[in-house]
Amino acid sequence: MFTKILIANRGEIACRIIKTARRMGIATVAVYSDADHGALHTTLADEAVPIGPAPASQSYLNTHAILEAARQTGAEAIHPGYGFLSERQAFAEAVTRVAGLAFIGPSPEAIARLGDKIYSKKLAKAAQVSTIPGYVGEVIDLRHAARIAAEIGYPVMVKSSAGGGGKGLRIVHSENELEQALLSSHNEARTSFGDDRLFIEKYISPLRHIEVQVLGDKHGHVIHLGERECSLQRRYQKVMEETPSPFVDPEMRARMGAEAVALAKAADYDSAGTVEFAVGLDKKFYFLEMNARLQVEHTITEMVTGLDLVEWMIRVAAGEALAFRQSDINFNGYALEARVYAEDPARGFFPSSGRLVRYRTPPEGDIGNATLRIDTGVQEGSEVTIHYDPMIAKVSLHAPTRLEAIDAMAVALDEFVIDGITHNVAFLSALTQNARFREGRLSTAFIAEEFPHGFKGRALDGAAKRRFVAAAVAAKLLRTRRAAHSGAAPDRTGTAAFVATVGGEDIAVADVVLAQGTLTASLADQLYTVQIDWRPGEPALRLCDGGRTYVIQLTRLPGGYRLSQGGQEAFVTVRAPRAAELAKFMPQRAQNGSSQFLRCPMPGLVVAIKVDPGQEVKLGEPLAVVEAMKMENVLVSERDGRIAAIKVRPGDNLALGDVILEFA
Repeated sequence: MFTKILIANRGEIACRIIKTARRMGIATVAVYSDADHGALHTTLADEAVPIGPAPASQSYLNTHAILEAARQTGAEAIHPGYGFLSERQAFAEAVTRVAGLAFIGPSPEAIARLGDKIYSKKLAKAAQVSTIPGYVGEVIDLRHAARIAAEIGYPVMVKSSAGGGGKGLRIVHSENELEQALLSSHNEARTSFGDDRLFIEKYISPLRHIEVQVLGDKHGHVIHLGERECSLQRRYQKVMEETPSPFVDPEMRARMGAEAVALAKAADYDSAGTVEFAVGLDKKFYFLEMNARLQVEHTITEMVTGLDLVEWMIRVAAGEALAFRQSDINFNGYALEARVYAEDPARGFFPSSGRLVRYRTPPEGDIGNATLRIDTGVQEGSEVTIHYDPMIAKVSLHAPTRLEAIDAMAVALDEFVIDGITHNVAFLSALTQNARFREGRLSTAFIAEEFPHGFKGRALDGAAKRRFVAAAVAAKLLRTRRAAHSGAAPDRTGTAAFVATVGGEDIAVADVVLAQGTLTASLADQLYTVQIDWRPGEPALRLCDGGRTYVIQLTRLPGGYRLSQGGQEAFVTVRAPRAAELAKFMPQRAQNGSSQFLRCPMPGLVVAIKVDPGQEVKLGEPLAVVEAMKMENVLVSERDGRIAAIKVRPGDNLALGDVILEFA
């Protein structure tokens, strides 16, 4: 077994690998770019070595710098994590054949066979794995692509032959979208993988995205560890995954697992890997690609099988045989993973960046019958930059049943406290309350169908409104009580009366008593009793209503409180009855008119300007392309109009809200 390994990655996956290595008694070496100086993974590792400037091409993709770090520290093996160099044959060969180290992943030959999506399609067909109709070959140019797409029939998918993670992938519904899709896919593939080859295949819709985890060793043994449902996606990247899939029955699981194992064996696969399938509503499934690496969502497979996949990757790389066979694998309970991203769900899920001014995660361990696991690579004060993937944390829940896992996930998400950047926690929390999701009626179009205009928050229902009013009243009472008694707060407040204003609606709150953590009040002439657990200054308030606990985020603002829970948000003002009466005579602030500018929706690099001053544009017409976190984002016109002026040039770095162009 190895005594020291180097992790050629960053963020949460580097931290996750370090934890397993430490448990195994293996020393670790972290590498870091200038942007990651002092990052969490560098402090967790036994050693840390700088490898270059912030851009990944000059640091985390710099093979020479990584191998030199391994040489300096005496590392015997390198784990690539996922992304960056994890699926590059040249890197695996440099590690094993140039540096003479062990590569904790599949062989260079297996990476070559499967990392090339065009070749892997041919390999799958030879292994009698069902594949999607398409052109099994490289797209030469726009004319060639148009001919292929016309023969297959729209909609089609333009995909990168190298890599994955949604980079270089575009869904094209008509020929007039094809040129921009090819440009963006070429650019993303070249930037992310150093390989801009593309291919085209039929886009099947509606479909579910279901993948099968496989694990092989260097002695010819390959098994599967069940499937993961990965249909909840936005911008072609996964948001929430679960295992087992609510759509897959035992017979289907056996068939999918058998085909995944057949493909892995055909490729002589000898590590952890994932075979991805597109699955129709008729339960027919088609091979998409095989990721020759560890997946982000591997945590939920670990939860239902009890296996540590990173540990077995290390053991296999050291030459050990798998200590179990297919018949030894048991699947226990349900597991769910949510990805917390720095992004803005209200603005098309565009990436966000900035400093984590406040960052607190729920404690790992038990939530009712469920078990919570947090994987993160940041800490309070960390900077989320535009250079890397915007994931902040992974939240994984394991429970006896699917609904128990979902309900525990809702509680865990509501406990997150993140300030300083825009994030998707409220959106994820809202997903756990979505009826269609809870019923398991999923497809890759789920988010687009359920939130066609982005996520603006769940509508505030009557039950949530009562909880928010009770929380705001309790907060006001507790703050007033603390101020009056200089911290020596009594256990009981006297009877009080208020008027709470929510969304322009006044709600009479009478006969209010807060005693020993129990709030009793008459809300709109109805008796309401809840338990409150909160101290002034804390960011979250726990409220128990009818035996169920809700974690409500609470922020004091001028005039009242902003509260949020379960994807619902409201501003609540609590006044004495006389003050509420007088407030009706206060003038209302006028609202600003619509903007005449196209503003940058996230920090990023201007790749292209698609229009000229004076040009007439139509609704939906591309205006500019901005790159952020390795993804190209096409900004389109939200109305018909004429371009008055262009304010930026390709190559400019923009901050959130910077003006790109002005309309006449």
